[in-house]
Amino acid sequence: MLDRLLGTWKLVSASSATASGERNDTPFGPSPLGFLTYTHDGRVTAMVSYGGRKRLSSSDPLAAPAEEQAEAFRTFVAYAGRFTLHGDKVIHHVEISSIEDWVHTDLLRSIKFDGERLVLATPPMPDGGKIQTFELIWQRLPGNSG
Repeated sequence: MLDRLLGTWKLVSASSATASGERNDTPFGPSPLGFLTYTHDGRVTAMVSYGGRKRLSSSDPLAAPAEEQAEAFRTFVAYAGRFTLHGDKVIHHVEISSIEDWVHTDLLRSIKFDGERLVLATPPMPDGGKIQTFELIWQRLPGNSG
């Protein structure tokens, strides 16, 4: 499984579902962007940018109004660290993250492959006051491996 996982992947779609079956096909806004890279030396880097993000009103990010800075933070997630495989699961051992609460935590994802696509799903987790499972589908970028 490791050889199939290594490389760089581009986000194709993201969805979430509650235990009651309520689905949201745009948990990261319309047309989210993202990249996910797994390397031979056991490193992972993940970045997801919500679709429909607004530009800051200032070319100096620190001079932008606090509300705009908060929105920019809220609509972009990035982390990096090491990863390990356990059967059909991958664990991301977070070392740095845009969400400080994730640092020194493990993020568990189930793995499925569909041709050149990778489907990662979270276990049920709280989000927006509901318990949800997130599924992200990634497309392998051509000509690369970790």
